[in-house]
Amino acid sequence: MQIRRVVLLIAVAAALAGCGADGEPIQPTMSASVGVGSSGTYGGVGVGVRRGGLGVYLGL
Repeated sequence: MQIRRVVLLIAVAAALAGCGADGEPIQPTMSASVGVGSSGTYGGVGVGVRRGGLGVYLGL
């Protein structure tokens, strides 16, 4: 349940930044990965935004 809450907060933050509610729109970035190793498969997702010299990236 905690992971769903974090993912929802990340999505809301990216949507607000991307819509331009506080100025010009910021283009969010998203990445996803899937890997296979000796202990099984794993996956990860992340979202980020960059404005000027400041960038924020959150991933699971």
